[in-house]
Amino acid sequence: MKYIYQQYEKDKNFKIKHNYLSEQFNEIDDILADISKVVERNAFTFGEEIEIFEKKFASKINSKFCISVSSGTMAITLALKALDIGPGDEVIAPSFTFHATIGAIAATGARPVLADVSKDFNIDPKSIQTKISNKTRAIIVVHWSGRICDMNEIKKLIKEDNISIIEDACHAFMASADNEFAGNIGDFGCFSLHPLKNINVWGDGGMIVTSDYNKYKKIQLLRNHGLIDRDRMEMFGFNARLDTIQAVVGNHFLSKIDNIIYRRIENAIYLDEKLKNIGEIKLPARLPNIKETFQLYVGLYEKRDLLLDFLQTKGIDAKIHYPIPMHLQKPLQKIGYKKGDFPESEYLAKNTLSLPVHEFVKKEDLDYMIKNIKKFYSR
Repeated sequence: MKYIYQQYEKDKNFKIKHNYLSEQFNEIDDILADISKVVERNAFTFGEEIEIFEKKFASKINSKFCISVSSGTMAITLALKALDIGPGDEVIAPSFTFHATIGAIAATGARPVLADVSKDFNIDPKSIQTKISNKTRAIIVVHWSGRICDMNEIKKLIKEDNISIIEDACHAFMASADNEFAGNIGDFGCFSLHPLKNINVWGDGGMIVTSDYNKYKKIQLLRNHGLIDRDRMEMFGFNARLDTIQAVVGNHFLSKIDNIIYRRIENAIYLDEKLKNIGEIKLPARLPNIKETFQLYVGLYEKRDLLLDFLQTKGIDAKIHYPIPMHLQKPLQKIGYKKGDFPESEYLAKNTLSLPVHEFVKKEDLDYMIKNIKKFYSR
């Protein structure tokens, strides 16, 4: 997929970047020193650093059990497989999300049933209610950009014991609502360790948390071919392990995560204050009981496409997350979804814009973005 690397190369030309990997991964020598110990021991799979990482990760968000896996997508897939979800089953998920959320459902053979979202970018409980059927086995909620969904309302909808809640918390490590961390509210919490996430590694990786011991043990089997020892297989599974080398990197960044989150929140609050009175901009309401972690800083902007072009010419790496909702993607249209099915998702896709707020964005960068946004709307 050459376009990904090409995009990263293009991003380097911006004055204020979304892609901060050069800054984030600048302590190479310290990390490589620890990786060299893994190489010397030949502990490339299931080295002791894996268990350390899982325990530290769980501790940061008060989770009972934690399993490391090969990606955030695989985290969602294995959560579904742990529930024995497959052909003939339905799983509800929002149309406004990244492709991986829906792709994980399709990978099990289950049918993705899409729901609309609210203007806070999260799945709308009222839309979920209209989608529940006797085939519904799970609801995947996506804590978009690090803001937790209305979990109290969603839980009220579940009247049957066989409907589970999977939290796609890939944007939401250390986000909380009513002092409860994302990932601990449903049956499973699924996290991504992609390099551009708040907690990251040098490649792909993912984590699953749960309070259910039996499901925890099952996912441990599923991620490693279903093996109970070297020679015996309990069930069919996957090669979905996190490499020990990546756990070394993850442990390094877990020690920095409190500052990373603090800086993102600080930058987002500053932007909120400066942008909230611009009539052409609508920002999600910030609720006192929710701690957002701002994987993305998103808002709704009039003349979005023109603003995007203007900001990029000024060296500001504004982005669209995402311009095409899932129901308008080719695989979903093949199963009957069409334009107009989810008006809020389509509205967000046409108007949303993301600004960089990561920990390497400085106050002068924020002021530069604000100045140019105001300049655009005053023309």
